Amino acid sequence: MNEKENAKSAQEELGIGDKTALVAILGRPSAGKSTFMNTACQEPVSIVSPIPQTTRNAIRGIVNTSLGQLVFVDTPGYHESDKKLNLRLKTVTEEELTAADCILYIIDTTREPGSEEEMNASLAAKYTDRLVVALNKIDAKESKNSIRSFVKSMIPNLPDERILEMSAKNDQGINEVLKALFNLAPVAPALYTEDMYTDQDVAFRISEIVRGEAINRLSQELPHCLYVNISDIEPRGTNGKLWVRAFLCVERESQKGMVIGKGASMIKEIRLASLKKIAEVFPFKIDLDLQVKVDKNWRQHDNVLTRLIPKN
Repeated sequence: MNEKENAKSAQEELGIGDKTALVAILGRPSAGKSTFMNTACQEPVSIVSPIPQTTRNAIRGIVNTSLGQLVFVDTPGYHESDKKLNLRLKTVTEEELTAADCILYIIDTTREPGSEEEMNASLAAKYTDRLVVALNKIDAKESKNSIRSFVKSMIPNLPDERILEMSAKNDQGINEVLKALFNLAPVAPALYTEDMYTDQDVAFRISEIVRGEAINRLSQELPHCLYVNISDIEPRGTNGKLWVRAFLCVERESQKGMVIGKGASMIKEIRLASLKKIAEVFPFKIDLDLQVKVDKNWRQHDNVLTRLIPKN
C-alpha cells in the first residue's frame, strides 16, 4: 500500500475524506507569488519575471497530495494605482479573495513593508479565519527579521502557527505552508483529476509563454505596454501538430520597432525561446508564427481589457 492509500485508509477510519480548497494568493508585485505557484505545482504555471505586475489574470495551479487537493489562484500583485488596467487587476484580486476557501498572503522579507504592504496586510486581515501568511525569500541575506513583528501588528488575531517562513525559489518551507492550508481546508471532493496541474487552455498557455519570454527580454517600460493575441490555432497533419499565429501587440509604432529588433533579431529570439518553453509544456509539436502589431493605446480600451482580463 502506497503513501496515498495509507493516508486514505486512515482518513476512512476517522470518518473523514480528502480535503479540497480554492486558495487565493495575495501579495505585493514581485513578492514571489508566481514562483510559489510554480514550485508548489512542480510545473511552469505562471509567468515569473523580475519586472513587477506581470500576472494579469487569476491563474490556477493544482497541487495534489495524500491529504487532498489545493487549487491555487495566482492573482495580480495588489498595489495602489489609478490607471484603468491596474484598477481592473485590483478588482480581479478582490473577487478571488472573496470566493476562496483559504488565502495565502505572501510577503517579500527583503523589502521594508511601507504603505503598499500595509494595504495588503489590511486586506488580508479581513480574512483571518482562513488566512496563512508565508514570509518569503528567507534565504536572502537582505531578509529582515522585523517582518514577523509587522504581521503580528497588522493581523493581531492570526495564530503563530499560521505565520510560516519559506523560500519559494529554493523549495524551502513549501510543505509546511501546504500543511497549514490543508488544516484550514474543508472536506470536499476534488475539483480536478490528479493528472492536472492547471486548468488553462492551450491558447492561453501559449500566449502567456510568449508574453513571459518577451517580458524578460525587453526594457522596463515595454512589458506593461504589450499583450499577446492568438489569432489562429489549427491542427495540421495527422500527428497532432498545431499551427499557431500569435501577435505581440504594443501601443505605439516606436515600440513595434523595439520588439522586432535590428534585422528582426529580437522577435526571432522571443519566438525561439517561446518554442523551447512550449516544447517543455506540451506533449505535441507546436509551430509558432509570431508577429508584432500596434493596437494604439490598448490599455485605455475597455473592450481589450475585458477580453484580456474577464470579469467573474
